[in-house]
Amino acid sequence: MKNKKKPIYEPNDSEKFMNPKQIEYFKNLLLAWRKDILQESTNTLDHLKEESSNKPDSADRASIESERSLELRTRDRERKLLNKIDKALRKIDDGTYGFCEETLKPISIARLKARPIATLSIEAQETHEKFEKIYKEKEY
Repeated sequence: MKNKKKPIYEPNDSEKFMNPKQIEYFKNLLLAWRKDILQESTNTLDHLKEESSNKPDSADRASIESERSLELRTRDRERKLLNKIDKALRKIDDGTYGFCEETLKPISIARLKARPIATLSIEAQETHEKFEKIYKEKEY
């Protein structure tokens, strides 16, 4: 007898928005993403501790410093991303996850699957970006 695997759940727009299955799906997605980022951060710290900057060659030292700088910038971006993931997890807990912060309407499932930390619907995001562009152009 073959062991049948249960099909992997994929949320879609035909279901009730933010039903328990969808909430569990996005929570697991966010938690896995968070875990991966934290693991990468640990790996970076271990790597930075291991690597010695006491290289006699100035080109080697410069290369190492450049790599360190890039890694630290990446970790800083990931730190900001962790804050957004934590915010999304809090929104799941308080029942507001998946709803646009400006219009309070549901954010499309496709957008949430592509960007689980989205806080604005595509329409609200586009309006926000247009406003930013206009505002920046007025500064010049």
